[in-house]
Parts: sequence; C-alpha cells; structure tokens
Amino acid sequence: MPYFDAASSAPLHPVARQALLASLDEGWADPARLYREGRRARLLLDAAREAAAEAVGCRPDELVFTPSGTRAVHSGISGALAGRRRVGTRLVVSAVEHSSVLHAGEAHAAAGGSLTEVPVDRSGAVDPSAFAAALTEGTALACLQSANHEVGTAQPVAEVAEACREAGVPLLVDAAQSLGWGPVEGGWSLLAASAHKWGGPSGVGLLAVRKGVRFAPQGPADERESGRAAGFENLPAIVAAAASLRAVRAEAAAEATRLRGLVDRIRARVPALVPDVEVVGDPVRRLPHLVTFSCLYVDGETLLHELDREGFSVSSGSSCTSSTLTPSHVLRAMGVLSEGNVRVSLPIGTPEADVDRFLEVLPGVVAGVRERLGAPEAVTSAGSAGSLVVDALGKRCPIPVIELAKVIDDVPVGGTVTVLADDEAARLDIPAWCEMRGQEYVGEEASPKGGTAYVVRRVA
Repeated sequence: MPYFDAASSAPLHPVARQALLASLDEGWADPARLYREGRRARLLLDAAREAAAEAVGCRPDELVFTPSGTRAVHSGISGALAGRRRVGTRLVVSAVEHSSVLHAGEAHAAAGGSLTEVPVDRSGAVDPSAFAAALTEGTALACLQSANHEVGTAQPVAEVAEACREAGVPLLVDAAQSLGWGPVEGGWSLLAASAHKWGGPSGVGLLAVRKGVRFAPQGPADERESGRAAGFENLPAIVAAAASLRAVRAEAAAEATRLRGLVDRIRARVPALVPDVEVVGDPVRRLPHLVTFSCLYVDGETLLHELDREGFSVSSGSSCTSSTLTPSHVLRAMGVLSEGNVRVSLPIGTPEADVDRFLEVLPGVVAGVRERLGAPEAVTSAGSAGSLVVDALGKRCPIPVIELAKVIDDVPVGGTVTVLADDEAARLDIPAWCEMRGQEYVGEEASPKGGTAYVVRRVA
C-alpha cells in the first residue's frame, strides 16, 4: 500500500531501526553518572549531539534534544522572548507557520504580548521586504519556517535572516520539513526540528540556539540538556534520530533529484487528467517530495477515504475533514481553493510505479465523488434571468460551490448569482472558483437570512 504522507511522518529509516536496537542495549543508563554504564551512555549522547550539530550547521554545545519538535518550537519561542523582554514583546511570524508556532504566538498574545502575522502571496511565500517592514521597534523575536508543511513552498530564509540581522532581531527557523534535505541557509539565530519528519523515531526534537542569542529557559530549572529540555533523555531514540539524519543526508542529493522528477510528473499530469484542479504552492522554490492540489466540487474527506480504499495514504488541508469545518490556515492565507485538497508527500525510496498507479486511479476517484455530489459537468446554456439567489445555508463544502456552478449559466453575461452560505470555506472557495472559471467575484454582503451573501457576476 503506497504511503504518500511523509510530510506528516516519514517511515522509520533502516539506519534508525538499527541504531535504536543497538542503543537499547548500550544506552539505557543515566548519562549524568560517572560509573562505567553512565560514561558509556554519555559517549553515545555526545556522539549523537555532534552528528546532529554537524547536520544542522551549529556547534554541539548550541544544540539540545527535546521530547518533540513541538516542544522544541515552544521552548525556543518562550526562551527567546523571555531573554529579550527588555527589548519588547512583539513576536513576528509568517501567516503560514506550523500550528506549533501559531499556538505559541497565541499564548504569548494572551499573556499580554504582541503578535504580528506577515501575509504570504498565492504561492505561500513571504515577501522579504514585507517581513522586514514588520520588524518594528520592540520586536523581540521573528519566526519563519524553512519550507511549508502543507504546500511545500520554500521560504526566503536567507533574505529574511539578513533583514533580522539588520534590525537586531533573532530569527527562529522551524526546519522540520527541510532538515533531512539539507542545512538551512542564512544567518538564523534559533532552529527547531523533529526527527520523525526525516525517518527518525517519534518523540525526539532538536533545538539549536546560537551563541550570543539572549535566551532564558522557561519553567522549572533542570540540569539536563543545558537547562533547556527538562527530563531524562530518551537516549536510544536520540541516537537513532542522529544516525538517521546522517543517513538521509547522505542520500538527499540523489533522492531529491529523483523524487522531484516524480512530483513534477504529478504537477503536470493531474490538471491534464482531472478537470477543474488547482495545483498550489511554488512550482520551483519547493520541497522536492511534496505536491498539493485542490479539486473543485469534491468533498475532501470522501476523496481521502476513496483514495485510501484504492490503497493510497494521502493527507489534506481541506475544510472537509473529520477534524475541522474550516479551511487550513495555510490555504486560507494563500487565498487558494481549499475544497478537495490533496497533499502528496513521497517518502524516500518511493517507486515510480506507485506514482504511475496513483495517476491512473485519481481521475476515476474524483469523477465518482463529483457524480455522487451532483457536480456540474460543463457549461451548456446562455440563460436569461438577470440575477439569481442560491440558498446554501447549512450546507458544507463543496455544496455551495456546486450549487453556484449549476446556475451560473442561467443568468446572462453581466448577470449575478448571490450565494447564501454559512460555511467558512465559502469565503475562500467561491473567489477561487471565480478565478478558475473566468467569472468575476464581486464581493460579500450581509445576508438577511444569516450567514454571508457572496455575489458573483457572470463574465464568461
């Protein structure tokens, strides 16, 4: 069964498995003790730290291991903000950061701090000049991911890091998605990552804090990991994480080229095979193994279930999933179509045949879901009614867009269709539909029946 969700968690690398099993026998003792078993454990921990620091591009004494990537992000943000509290309380982040960063920002704001989100363009990238403009007086910390976890777009970290240096603001980089493919370029100040993203075991994160960065660890003091990660180290998992990071880096150049070719095939073939599809994310500045696309008139949750029945494990940022009724914050910030969203992220070693079979299966799966939802097939008439109102209140995506598409041809060119909807996804998906189908999105109005009225003018 092809597993196409490496961006969520990569399969355990064979080197990680070997290192984990070996260190279970050798690394069970307390590395803080001076007896023989403790010294042996300390040697394993020091070796893992050196290997990880080399991959990150920092000094070993600048890097600590944490219980997860999320803990690394939270500890890095809280420690840097506390260390620079005399400078100010402003935290600057991009609008498409991982939820761990945004949750930390929300907690900071709730405690009386200031949070500024820098918008992104339609590809999901920040403008370095816009980010620099947000670094106003009183900014204590800035955060920018190296590459986006949902659409794969690589961020201009080096340019933003230079802007931060000129402003005297430390930059924390969330490198969870990219670290397995190579070091993060630019003069970053703090860096966080998670081992299960590159094929290491879960439950291991890393946090690097450059020398000279003001940093005050929060929470009760602890002597472990320089006081920055409390608790007994999970030494076998740490050793396996460092070993697998070194292994995937050795394979990265060749695998990146191979997987980029497979992803390019998906990016090119999906719009040709499936009508009304938007491939999102930067086509060039992106992770080599990840591609995301959205399908009009498709229930995202049903689409994922149908692909699972065909043997493909994929992910989604769609609003139509069991866990949420709102679009992902990433797709919302980009202003792209959210319905029927599919993220394909290929693990190392993915066979070409699996991608070919995915491209064979996908058109039929999408067509089947659209047929069950009653989606329109094509433009057929030149209509006469000057304006129409579609009441889609109480209906979830993609039904409001399907209802719009069904009646747009019933108004003449220049006529309008007003869609009444109370699903948050409509605010994103109706304008995206207009852009894809060459119609004019007029805007939204208050609806006397509740929800929002979205007005669309027929121009084609």
